[in-house]
Amino acid sequence: MEKTTFQTYVGVKRIQAEPQEKDGKPGYHVVYEDGYESWSPKDVFERAYLAIARPDKLTDADIANFMSCGEMLSENRGEKTTLVEFIMPTGWVEYEVSSCVSPINYDQELGEKICIDHIANRLWSHLGFVLQWADQGLKKRS
Repeated sequence: MEKTTFQTYVGVKRIQAEPQEKDGKPGYHVVYEDGYESWSPKDVFERAYLAIARPDKLTDADIANFMSCGEMLSENRGEKTTLVEFIMPTGWVEYEVSSCVSPINYDQELGEKICIDHIANRLWSHLGFVLQWADQGLKKRS
């Protein structure tokens, strides 16, 4: 008997889906771009897919939705600096720092907002990459 060697793969797909129960279990009816249909259990589906408002572009709401699933940790560093650690829903961690000139002007809430805005700006690029991959697939060089 031949031994099969499996290779690990990672991929990104764009799909259409709607909630649907099957055999009394919550899940999703999934339709792929080529028309193939399947069903996925809710927990498996929600670990793999992020709902977006439009199929062809990201929106402010998409970025906010993704970030709302993350976790922000913030701390003061010295008398005038805020350090934010933001743990994305994927487990990826982003860090950002905001400082002011004088400790008299320090406002941790404002520092956190500035940091989160910078992290959100980077997220546009990260999620844009994912959406482009889902849209175009991988183009292999020959």
